Amino acid sequence: MAGMEVVEARINYLAYAPEIAAVMLRRQQATAIISAREKIVEGAVSMVKLALNKLADEEIVDLDEEKKAAMVSNLLVVLCADEPAQPVINSGTLNH
Repeated sequence: MAGMEVVEARINYLAYAPEIAAVMLRRQQATAIISAREKIVEGAVSMVKLALNKLADEEIVDLDEEKKAAMVSNLLVVLCADEPAQPVINSGTLNH
């Protein structure tokens, strides 16, 4: 009779099937993208809040709730977009 005691075991090489590795990589990338988007939205919301507070504190412009909502929407789209913003020139009146 013989006996053996395993004191420590280490895995030096671990390989997955290509299909499993690809799925694991996509999952890891999705998690990273979601985390990055959360940071972007968090930063954008704080910037919008800062802009609204600054406009109100310094009495630069008096915005009603509808115009605030439009400004918030526009700022969030610009700050959270993947593409750079395209400038738009309003040739009409601000009061629709």
